[in-house]
Amino acid sequence: MGETTRCGFAALVGAPNAGKSTLLNKMAGAKLSIVSPKAQTTRARVLGILMRGSSQILLVDTPGIFQPRRRLDRAMVAAAWSGAEDADITLLLVDARSGLTEAVGGIIDRLASAGRTVWLVLNKTDLVSPERLLPLTQEITKRLPVEHVFMVSARSGSGVEDLLDRLASSLPEGPYLYPEDDLTDLPDRLLAAELVREQIFLLTHEEVPYGATVETESYKERPDGSVRIDATIYVARAGHKAILIGEGGQKIRQIGERARKQLSGLLERPCHLFLNVKERSGWDEERARLRAIGLDDVP
Repeated sequence: MGETTRCGFAALVGAPNAGKSTLLNKMAGAKLSIVSPKAQTTRARVLGILMRGSSQILLVDTPGIFQPRRRLDRAMVAAAWSGAEDADITLLLVDARSGLTEAVGGIIDRLASAGRTVWLVLNKTDLVSPERLLPLTQEITKRLPVEHVFMVSARSGSGVEDLLDRLASSLPEGPYLYPEDDLTDLPDRLLAAELVREQIFLLTHEEVPYGATVETESYKERPDGSVRIDATIYVARAGHKAILIGEGGQKIRQIGERARKQLSGLLERPCHLFLNVKERSGWDEERARLRAIGLDDVP
């Protein structure tokens, strides 16, 4: 008799900036989801594949749930709820500093009406006094039945091992859905685009990151084992294009250089990354652009 294997999906759900991407990366032990101090960095669902003993934990990082305005926003929120609905366990991630905000309250109400298995994960607990955590937990669990409560710091890793152990033992019995050495189901083309977009978030300010999207136009394996990637950054305004390119092309070179280093490390091979910036007003309302970044179309 072979060892019993377990496999299942755990979706990370929460308001923007709760720390979902940081927690996914910490749990997976690798950079899978882009992270920045700005809210709404994640746009599509990202899957992290994690082996823990004889269990395969499929961690789904979803976009932060907020009040949508644009077609892009609506597609992001739809992706978040779809990730929660498909999961065996929903991990409600709450920023312990911000507490029970209006946004968190809306998520709680929807989860409560869905009647799914929910675990509460209070994040950033290293940044608040311990006596604030119990009242916050009681406030949330009054409105939403939860199976377990975890206190973690995604940044330092405190409490994350306990969460992983409990997940590994709680997933349903069944065969693995992915090869054991896979880290994510994200295609390399999309990973390249996301890493460029992360650098746009980190290296530009104000509204530029929200007005930009990145698409990989070509991804070619070269005979020497390296890869050539050509990507286009679409921006909503001419002013954004000028900021992204920078004086004498300095900013776009910096974005490309930093993204290339990250990509070479993740793909474990040399990468040649070429970036092009195009102004395209209203890209965030275009169905084709949303599909290109991994989002399903919404009305």
